[in-house]
Amino acid sequence: MPVGYVAIDVETTGLRPSRHDRVIEIGVVHLDPAGQVTGEWNTLVNPERDLGPQHVHGITAADVRHAPTFPSIAGSLSILLQGRVPVAHNLEFDLNFLRYEFERLGTPIPFPDGVCTMREARQFLPQAPRNLAGCCAVADIPLDGHHNALIDARAAAQLLRHYLDLSHPGDPWQSALRAASETPWPPVYGVAAPWVQRGVSAEREDHFLARLLDRVPQSPQPVQTDTYLALLDQVLLDHHISATEADALVSLANSLKLSRTDLDQLHRDYLKAVAHAALADGIVTPAERHELELVANLLRLPLTAIDDAMAAPRIDVPRYELRPGDLIVFTGEMDDGRESWERRARQASYLPHPNVTKKVRLVVAADPDTLSGKARKARAYGIPIVTPDAFARMLTRSPMKAW
Repeated sequence: MPVGYVAIDVETTGLRPSRHDRVIEIGVVHLDPAGQVTGEWNTLVNPERDLGPQHVHGITAADVRHAPTFPSIAGSLSILLQGRVPVAHNLEFDLNFLRYEFERLGTPIPFPDGVCTMREARQFLPQAPRNLAGCCAVADIPLDGHHNALIDARAAAQLLRHYLDLSHPGDPWQSALRAASETPWPPVYGVAAPWVQRGVSAEREDHFLARLLDRVPQSPQPVQTDTYLALLDQVLLDHHISATEADALVSLANSLKLSRTDLDQLHRDYLKAVAHAALADGIVTPAERHELELVANLLRLPLTAIDDAMAAPRIDVPRYELRPGDLIVFTGEMDDGRESWERRARQASYLPHPNVTKKVRLVVAADPDTLSGKARKARAYGIPIVTPDAFARMLTRSPMKAW
């Protein structure tokens, strides 16, 4: 007996799986043969590479940090798909990506003939534009959150239901339902992993200080102080502590056996150094004051610590500084295009470089948590990763003021 339909949508790193683009989100909606929704599932997928055009799908590397890889959800996904007629808006696109993902595991999947709601719109919505938003508008189907895999799968499911209602009492896909229910699927093995929805990975990150072990203060040695403060200075280059940077701070603090009390003192020392850099010309501008407040907030220090820092004796800490001729690598899809940013770097006497080596001084990434190979290598070498906006601010600063 036919099981029904499965509406699917995938968000991807690009348009061509043959060029190593990967699935980063999957939305699945089950419908019975009459078009009634019976269940839905969705998950983010860690592609273990950069995320491509993030302005389109809105998924960040922080979102997929704790998401499963495709091999770990392939078995569960195959159970959700088998025996059902696949449905999607531009079905071939979605099935092509899923075919490639399963083939990477050595398990080709026999997807049966399906229903492309975009192609079927010629018959059922002849006046509608062919894109999903246009079809939904003409069919009076809400589409709030386009390019979210579950939302788009729901929209495709509702379009299918609309087409079935228009076909009543006929059923144009009865033979497809029978064929799907009779199509054998190979077993897909893998370790089951929890499905992760948008925002869950990013939102569950605690502030890095809350993740440190409680221990008796150690009165850190100067070398420990310098090592931690040097990393902290690199982390704060872009006024942001990314998820991967927080991991690095926690790992280093724990390896040095630094307590929260130790870190509170080190953070106050760092704030003193930044405050005295701002005071070097005798004036703290509103912009400099704002940046001091950013440092305090990022380090969970009270704003009163800023005035204390400026009144305290000068203290020197390791500071990050770019110099003319330094090599800079750019990665990810950036506003204005990567070439524009490379041109700005050259104008500032820095040298854009195509690959990350130990001689590179900075990586500029569209997403500071990017999973690209360049970013992974930069982290291994201890090279700072900053956003384009942060790099733009660095271009306007005096070399004496990292902030």
